[in-house]
Amino acid sequence: MSPVPPGTANGRALPIPLDRVPPWVLVLVTAGLVVLARLAGSEVYRETLRFLAAGVSTTLFLTVASFAVALGVGLVAALLRLSRSAFLRTVAVLYVEVVRGVPLLVLLLYIAFVVTPWLADVTGVRWWRDNVVRAVMGLGIGYGAYLAEVYRAGIEAIPRGQVEAALSLGLSRPQTLRHVVLPQALRIVLPPLGNDFVALLKDSSLASVISVTELTYSGNLNVARTFRSFETYNAVALLYLCMTLAGSAGVRLLERATRAPGWGAFTP
Repeated sequence: MSPVPPGTANGRALPIPLDRVPPWVLVLVTAGLVVLARLAGSEVYRETLRFLAAGVSTTLFLTVASFAVALGVGLVAALLRLSRSAFLRTVAVLYVEVVRGVPLLVLLLYIAFVVTPWLADVTGVRWWRDNVVRAVMGLGIGYGAYLAEVYRAGIEAIPRGQVEAALSLGLSRPQTLRHVVLPQALRIVLPPLGNDFVALLKDSSLASVISVTELTYSGNLNVARTFRSFETYNAVALLYLCMTLAGSAGVRLLERATRAPGWGAFTP
């Protein structure tokens, strides 16, 4: 009698071969099912999760908005750092080194209580005083310095010969950057960008110090009104874990998509 191949049941292939599933995933799924069963059977946890729901939505918005700002700021800083102009390179290096040398919490407080109030007074725009806007600017500028180095590494990884070949074919430097360099660089930097997105999701909890009602701040409010620290912070930690695991899974799917033949190829 021939043995049943691993990853099959009754001769049929399983959707997910069990022999390829890492042990830590099985442990995590088992623990998650136990926790979910516990939450479903407790009115205290259900009430806590209902209270924290608004904080989850604010955390997700804060993360996506801040990461969008960081992507734009980081790309501009990386291009300036690779510029032929010594002045522009100096400005970019100064931004990267100063921002990376200051703790993110200190940078967030500085932007929230120094930079944005000044901008509100100068421009007369009131929304600069909104705490969510302050948090998005602080986190976006802070992470932009790290993404600038990620972009720069990806751009410099493209062989110089490809750039010279594109220029010899008549493409301008902006066209070469858009059609030849950036698509290939994006494939290279996608894993670290995904890691930074997950890290930003967790660091969004720093916005609680400026009274943004994200998940951590909502948890503190729930403890203040119910005095249930154990249940509240259990729920907060579980929600962060679920969001980070979902984000990591999304990054892996995106990485697989970029490995498809022809992805990032030159398209005039």
